[in-house]
Amino acid sequence: MTRMGFASWLTTQNRRRLSALMLTAALFGCSSATPTAERATPSAEDDSQKKVLTTFTILADMAQEVAGDELQVESITRVGAEIHGYEPVPSDIAKAQNADLILANGMNLERWLEQFIGSLDGVPTVVLTDGVEPIAIAEGPYGGKPNPHAWMSPQNALIYVENIRQAFVELDPENAETYNTNAAAYSEQIKAIDTELQSDLADVPVSQRYLVSCEGAFSYLARDYGLKEIYVWPINAEQQSTPKQLKAVIDKVKANEVPTIFCESTVSDESQKEVAKATGSTFGGNLYVDSLSTADGPVPTFLDLLEYDANLISDGLLGRDP
Repeated sequence: MTRMGFASWLTTQNRRRLSALMLTAALFGCSSATPTAERATPSAEDDSQKKVLTTFTILADMAQEVAGDELQVESITRVGAEIHGYEPVPSDIAKAQNADLILANGMNLERWLEQFIGSLDGVPTVVLTDGVEPIAIAEGPYGGKPNPHAWMSPQNALIYVENIRQAFVELDPENAETYNTNAAAYSEQIKAIDTELQSDLADVPVSQRYLVSCEGAFSYLARDYGLKEIYVWPINAEQQSTPKQLKAVIDKVKANEVPTIFCESTVSDESQKEVAKATGSTFGGNLYVDSLSTADGPVPTFLDLLEYDANLISDGLLGRDP
């Protein structure tokens, strides 16, 4: 298990803010104000079960697949939340202090997390990207650091599942057989999705294999399936596009005659619609990266997310109606 310390980048104001949140949580025992992915938590809570907290809904879904009915799994951030710059609330801290285990992505995805975990007393944390071969962010203030969106590769997702399995066996060895069985079955489903995505995206001609998005969140998926990335900003640090960024994307889209461009569900797509208007390309819709949808939405599970994104990308690049 990996224990994370305080992050050097945090400002004094951030530390003071989090200290105030901790005090409020301790004094008032705030109940959770943050909803979670509907399928990420068992319907009936059992106080005898150990509690696992994840940093966002995709990890909660993956963890629940491995946990089955043996553990309570919940996400800190809600469906649709922008994970990078999330600001914890007092109920998050109270909830985390009562957890038996926290599962995090790492790779600087949750820039708020190191201070958050440093405020807790003895709650172990497992970083699920341990063992993933990182792809560096190409530019911007985080240039050279690992791109954190490793789960977008089904091959990497198998590493996440194995890390979850190991963490659960260590946390709850009495139910190790359940976790081993569930992890194996879930891994087979991920492998089947990988094969399906390879087939779907193989139909896209090499000359059209440009994935244009708002954030550079698809580096691992692009590597796996032979796509080239074009994006407005490399990581959701600001969520604001500059004229220089937009011009660069417009020029690349025109030069490569990219037929369809996309954005992501957790950020504004206005800048990408401007690019579509300026280039004559079609705006193909929003892909899911950092969050699942609600249970009645298009991507209530991680496997649904992978299929949905691949279909949207291949349909858009091939000019098919979705």
